[in-house]
Amino acid sequence: MLEEDFGLVQLSTGDLLRAAVAAGTDAGRKAKAVMEAGQLVSDDIVLAILKDRMAQPDVARGIILDGFPRTAAQAAALDALLAEAGQKVTAAVSLEVDDDAMVARVSGRYTCAACGEGYHDEFKQPARAGVCDKCGGTAFKRRADDNAETVRERLTAYHAQTAPLIAHYDSQSVLERVPAMGSIAGIRAMLADIVGRVSA
Repeated sequence: MLEEDFGLVQLSTGDLLRAAVAAGTDAGRKAKAVMEAGQLVSDDIVLAILKDRMAQPDVARGIILDGFPRTAAQAAALDALLAEAGQKVTAAVSLEVDDDAMVARVSGRYTCAACGEGYHDEFKQPARAGVCDKCGGTAFKRRADDNAETVRERLTAYHAQTAPLIAHYDSQSVLERVPAMGSIAGIRAMLADIVGRVSA
């Protein structure tokens, strides 16, 4: 929605890694070797891929980072990468959600196998059961890790590793807290207000 409203580009590190591997870039080849060995891709490789992507012209108006940074060390490395380009994080949004609600939200989500349109068992089902609203596809998929047990494990890791990012960005006066238990329209309006202020 923020991409549509402001002409920004959303960058997911998972998508960036897969694209870099498919494109056969230097960083992509390194990432592929690590992933094939069943290991986690290092921050250095992720940052190299992010740096390559941020050099492309379509991100000139700005980016929304999704899934990165996740740790204080990654945030510091991102700060350094952006500083090299004369840029900085202008807003870090903390979407404040109750843990039990997060488990319900994530464990119920699924996507159209053809176009990737997102759905949810409780909150957003296709208008016609079994048929994608966007492309008419009839095949749907769920991520293997979108189950209650895995989500609770992720939340434990979040509270241990990612929550310190709140202090990191608060100290830079760019932290924005958004109560995210309301409607999508209400949350969209709050996010649009934040992005409008920092991009003006």
